[in-house]
Amino acid sequence: MTDKKAILPEGANPMGLYSPGIVSGGFLFIAGQVGRGPDGTIGATIEEQTRFTLENMRAVLQAAGCDFKDVVKANVYITKPEYFPAFNPIYMEYFPEPRPARATIIAALVDEKFLIEIEAIAKLP
Repeated sequence: MTDKKAILPEGANPMGLYSPGIVSGGFLFIAGQVGRGPDGTIGATIEEQTRFTLENMRAVLQAAGCDFKDVVKANVYITKPEYFPAFNPIYMEYFPEPRPARATIIAALVDEKFLIEIEAIAKLP
C-alpha cells in the first residue's frame, strides 16, 4: 500500500494528466502552477501571472491544510531574466520568514503564453 493521496482544490481544472498536489511521507508536493486565473484568463504581465500562480498554489496548499509558511522548497521557472526584478517582490509578499529554499531557473515553458511556473514542497503541519 502506498502513502500517497491526490490533492485537488475545489474548482481546480488541471490542464493535463497530473494531480495539482500529492501528499506523501508528511509532505505536500505541489505540481507546477502557472499564471492562469480562476476564470481561465492568462495574466498579461509577469506581475499578474505571478499573483495568479501564487494564488493557484495557495489553493493547493489550503486543500491540504497548509499555507505558505509550510513551504520548505520552491522551484521557480521564468521565461526571461528581465522578469526577475518584477517577480521577486511579489513572491516575497506570499512567503514569510524564514523563506523556503528556492531555485530560480530561466526556461521555456510548455505554452509560450505563460511567463512563469512555480512548483513547491510543503511540510504538513
